[in-house]
This record gives sequence, structure tokens and C-alpha cells, in this order.
Amino acid sequence: MREPKDRLIAALEDLGYPAEFGLVLAAELKSDNAIERMAGYVANARPNSMEEIVDEMLAIRDLNMRWRERKISEHAEAKLTEFYNRPRVDEDFE
Repeated sequence: MREPKDRLIAALEDLGYPAEFGLVLAAELKSDNAIERMAGYVANARPNSMEEIVDEMLAIRDLNMRWRERKISEHAEAKLTEFYNRPRVDEDFE
């Protein structure tokens, strides 16, 4: 089975774009999941210009960034709730 980056490059080359374009897109997307989504878009939508491809790459990257930020926020909120709900030791103020 080929790597997502290789599938993206192959899909772009099928449309006549250079392999280097695929390498740049993969570097910007960073994750295999995002690269796989981009390869699927290129293979199925068959965009007409590099601009369309870059717009989709930016949209995928933005979605991934928002997902990461949400997960970080959820983790922080869970830790804060855990802190608030921790067992407390009564303190004597004599």
C-alpha cells in the first residue's frame, strides 16, 4: 500500500502537475489523514487549477488546526474540572 504522500503526488501527476507541487502540499498538510483527504479531493474533484487545489489544501489545514485547538481546549477544561472536583482536606484555622 502506498503512502498518502505518494497517492497525492500520483493524483496530481495524473492531472499534469509536477511531483514537487505534491511535496509542497504534503509538507503544508503535515498529517497522513489530511494528505489522504487532499489526495481524495484531487482524484475525485479533478480541479482545474493550482489555485483550486491550494484553496482546498488551506481549507483542510484550517479544519485540522481547529480540531487540534478544540482537543487542547477540551483537555484543559477536563483538567480544570478535575481540579475543581478534587477531594479537599479541611483546614483548621485556630
